[in-house]
Amino acid sequence: MPNRRLRAVFMRGGTSRAVMFRQEDLPADRVGWDPIFLQVIGSPDPNGRQLDGMGGGISSLSKVCVIGPSSRPDADVDYTFAQVSVREPLVDYSGNCGNMSSAVGPFAIEEGIATAPRDGEAVVRIHNTNTSKIIVARFPVEAGELAATGDLEIDGIAGKAAPIRLEFLEPGGAKTGKLLPTGRVCDKLEVPGLGTVDASCIDAANPCVFVAAEQVGKTGTELPDALEGDARFLQAMEGIRRAASVRMSIAPDIDAAGRVTGVPKVAMVCRPQVAPTLSGRQLTAADADIVVRMISVGQPHRAVPITGAICLAVTTRVGGSMPQLLSTASAGPIRIAHPSGVTLVDASVTAGNTPEAIHAKYGAVYRSARRLFEGKVLYRGP
Repeated sequence: MPNRRLRAVFMRGGTSRAVMFRQEDLPADRVGWDPIFLQVIGSPDPNGRQLDGMGGGISSLSKVCVIGPSSRPDADVDYTFAQVSVREPLVDYSGNCGNMSSAVGPFAIEEGIATAPRDGEAVVRIHNTNTSKIIVARFPVEAGELAATGDLEIDGIAGKAAPIRLEFLEPGGAKTGKLLPTGRVCDKLEVPGLGTVDASCIDAANPCVFVAAEQVGKTGTELPDALEGDARFLQAMEGIRRAASVRMSIAPDIDAAGRVTGVPKVAMVCRPQVAPTLSGRQLTAADADIVVRMISVGQPHRAVPITGAICLAVTTRVGGSMPQLLSTASAGPIRIAHPSGVTLVDASVTAGNTPEAIHAKYGAVYRSARRLFEGKVLYRGP
């Protein structure tokens, strides 16, 4: 079978990386996308390293983004996100990646898919097809490209870069159509091996389920390697995720929930406290408003995913939710401590007399992105 060549760009977006494709270069029938993406990224790999592809062996480095002209009048581009499993032959389109969303606007203008001033501020309205939501990206451009330098520092990324503001408009119901898919702020989930677990199941930017760290026998400040080596903990968190998936009507039953690996994301949260980071820096209780350890596709994240951070920010504004009860945030930006440091986010939520009346207006965050490589990737095909 001969090698095929496909135009592509390799980009960092926030604390993730992905291979970026123009939609026009891919098969019109999306059934043909999965085999290409799996080969390009290097999955499935039982060794978990993806050395035969562009992936990096962890979920945040095993991603694909597809960008094309907008199918909606209120957006400039369509953006489809694909999460590629590292060890299994699975490509999941069920949710979005907020980190890679920061790379979409720069990619779109540099590829000529969207327009922007040659110098000044670019504003790109992005239609994420996974969630049917609009994300507004604002960033500086120089000579028609994302500004090469800037003053924004992101924990987990060395150096400084130009800031990209991402505004997730009306983020509620990204997957399920409801901010509170279960109709409750807090649910009691029955999880094998744990019993009854109190959890908040929220769908904002991406559906997530939040539990208190103490319910799964943790402090909430453990680093990813320690969590990754704890098979019992990972099994418990997967049990919570699957139970929440069924309760949120994402999957019809527990077995089906095991096949929809991308959502909901599952996280444990705790009150602000002294917490180590991957760089060796110690965070104090005064550095953050809430601490989170998030897992997706069975792997603990090195940094909180942006859609997860947006969902957590929204949830801390929902009275009576697990994160709200553990958070010290008041009005203004919310500081989320995670293994790589602190992420600053914001959210606006209006209260209601009933759960159905609670409304999320927006969630916002600042990220950065960089174009790393452009050329062609090879895959085997007819």
